[in-house]
Parts: sequence; structure tokens; C-alpha cells
Amino acid sequence: QVQLVESGGGLVQAGGSLRLSCVASGRTFSSNVMGWFRQAPGKEREFVAAISWSGASTLYADSVKGRFTISRDNAKNTVYLQMNSLKPEDTAVYYCATSPYSSNWGSVRSYDYWGQGTQVTVSS
Repeated sequence: QVQLVESGGGLVQAGGSLRLSCVASGRTFSSNVMGWFRQAPGKEREFVAAISWSGASTLYADSVKGRFTISRDNAKNTVYLQMNSLKPEDTAVYYCATSPYSSNWGSVRSYDYWGQGTQVTVSS
């Protein structure tokens, strides 16, 4: 059993920053790819960013590239998403997830455990 718990969401003005955290327990955290996804009302869940088990490789959606940074601390079983220059279109529930696979990081289907989500709201 794997548990993922996100935190750090909130309300922020456009141009502001937030840092999301996701603490994992239950499976060897350091051996898994970790990803962040988001889902806005009425829309499908979409990929945001992912990071390899070592942290050496990362992948970002084009919409967040240059503004968001994913990182991880395996000693703390935690993955982070630093979000800068936030835009109203970034408003969504953000989920972290873990994947046992080494490829296709951008697909929802590659991830087998999900957190409960944390709301991010960006006002204009």
C-alpha cells in the first residue's frame, strides 16, 4: 500500500508563487518516478511534471516549462513542485503520483498510486 499526501496549495495572485509538497509512504520511494498532474473543472487530468528516481532527469509540460520546477528529496520521501509566475489558467487541483515505469512519464496510465490532491487557485 502506498500513500501520497499533498500540501501547499492555496489562493495566490497572478504572478505569484507556491510550492507544493508530496510525502510518500509504503513503497520504496527512491526507486520510483514521481509526477505531478492537475485537473481543472470540466477538464481531463493533465500532466505537469515528472522526475526520475535519482532526480537527474525531469520532464515538463510545455505550458509550465520555465515557470515550474520539480525536485525530490529521497531522504524525506518527498517530491516538490515549485510554481512561479503563476497564471489564472494554472488554477486546478494538483495531484502527485508514483510510477513504477521508466518511460511514458506524461501518461496518466503510467502511474499507479495517487494523492488526494491540493487546490491551487490563481486570481487575476
